[in-house]
Amino acid sequence: MENLIKEKLEKYLKLTEEAIKIIEKSKFDDQGKELLKMSKCYFEDAKHFKLKGDFINALSAVNYAHAFLDSGVVLKIFKVKDNKLFMAD
Repeated sequence: MENLIKEKLEKYLKLTEEAIKIIEKSKFDDQGKELLKMSKCYFEDAKHFKLKGDFINALSAVNYAHAFLDSGVVLKIFKVKDNKLFMAD
Protein backbone atom coordinates (compact mmCIF):
# COMPACT_ATOMS: atom_id res chain seq x y z
CA MET A 1 0.00 0.00 0.00
CA GLU A 2 2.80 2.41 0.84
CA ASN A 3 4.37 1.89 -2.59
CA LEU A 4 1.06 2.77 -4.26
CA ILE A 5 0.83 5.97 -2.21
CA LYS A 6 4.42 6.90 -3.15
CA GLU A 7 3.70 6.25 -6.85
CA LYS A 8 0.57 8.40 -6.75
CA LEU A 9 2.41 11.11 -4.86
CA GLU A 10 5.19 11.28 -7.46
CA LYS A 11 2.66 11.35 -10.28
CA TYR A 12 0.63 14.18 -8.75
CA LEU A 13 3.67 16.20 -7.71
CA LYS A 14 4.83 16.21 -11.34
CA LEU A 15 1.37 17.02 -12.71
CA THR A 16 0.78 19.81 -10.23
CA GLU A 17 4.22 21.32 -10.77
CA GLU A 18 3.51 21.40 -14.51
CA ALA A 19 0.05 22.87 -13.91
CA ILE A 20 1.45 25.63 -11.68
CA LYS A 21 3.96 26.59 -14.39
CA ILE A 22 1.18 26.83 -16.98
CA ILE A 23 -1.00 28.96 -14.71
CA GLU A 24 1.93 31.25 -13.86
CA LYS A 25 2.26 32.07 -17.58
CA SER A 26 -1.42 32.96 -17.96
CA LYS A 27 -3.17 36.22 -17.13
CA PHE A 28 -5.46 36.43 -14.13
CA ASP A 29 -6.90 38.84 -11.60
CA ASP A 30 -6.46 39.20 -7.83
CA GLN A 31 -8.65 36.17 -7.19
CA GLY A 32 -6.33 34.19 -9.43
CA LYS A 33 -3.31 35.46 -7.53
CA GLU A 34 -4.84 34.22 -4.29
CA LEU A 35 -5.72 30.80 -5.74
CA LEU A 36 -2.23 30.42 -7.18
CA LYS A 37 -0.68 31.47 -3.86
CA MET A 38 -2.75 28.88 -1.98
CA SER A 39 -1.85 26.23 -4.54
CA LYS A 40 1.85 26.97 -4.20
CA CYS A 41 1.64 26.87 -0.39
CA TYR A 42 -0.01 23.47 -0.43
CA PHE A 43 2.48 22.27 -3.05
CA GLU A 44 5.37 23.30 -0.79
CA ASP A 45 3.62 21.56 2.12
CA ALA A 46 3.39 18.40 0.02
CA LYS A 47 7.13 18.46 -0.65
CA HIS A 48 7.82 19.10 3.04
CA PHE A 49 5.66 16.15 4.12
CA LYS A 50 7.33 13.95 1.51
CA LEU A 51 10.79 14.78 2.87
CA LYS A 52 9.59 13.84 6.36
CA GLY A 53 8.30 10.51 5.04
CA ASP A 54 4.68 11.50 5.72
CA PHE A 55 3.35 10.32 2.37
CA ILE A 56 -0.36 10.39 3.28
CA ASN A 57 -0.27 14.08 4.22
CA ALA A 58 1.96 14.81 1.23
CA LEU A 59 -0.58 13.24 -1.11
CA SER A 60 -3.39 15.12 0.59
CA ALA A 61 -1.56 18.43 0.30
CA VAL A 62 -0.72 17.99 -3.38
CA ASN A 63 -4.38 17.19 -4.07
CA TYR A 64 -5.40 20.43 -2.37
CA ALA A 65 -2.77 22.29 -4.40
CA HIS A 66 -4.20 21.01 -7.64
CA ALA A 67 -7.79 21.59 -6.50
CA PHE A 68 -7.10 25.31 -6.08
CA LEU A 69 -5.90 25.43 -9.69
CA ASP A 70 -8.88 23.44 -10.94
CA SER A 71 -11.22 25.75 -9.05
CA GLY A 72 -9.74 28.72 -10.85
CA VAL A 73 -10.16 26.99 -14.21
CA VAL A 74 -13.77 25.96 -13.54
CA LEU A 75 -14.61 29.50 -12.40
CA LYS A 76 -12.85 30.85 -15.52
CA ILE A 77 -10.38 32.84 -13.43
CA PHE A 78 -7.55 30.97 -15.14
CA LYS A 79 -7.84 30.78 -18.92
CA VAL A 80 -6.46 27.40 -19.94
CA LYS A 81 -7.66 24.81 -22.43
CA ASP A 82 -5.66 21.79 -21.24
CA ASN A 83 -8.18 19.16 -20.14
CA LYS A 84 -5.46 16.65 -19.21
CA LEU A 85 -4.00 18.80 -16.44
CA PHE A 86 -7.12 20.75 -15.50
CA MET A 87 -10.88 20.41 -15.22
CA ALA A 88 -11.29 22.35 -18.48
CA ASP A 89 -13.74 21.93 -21.32
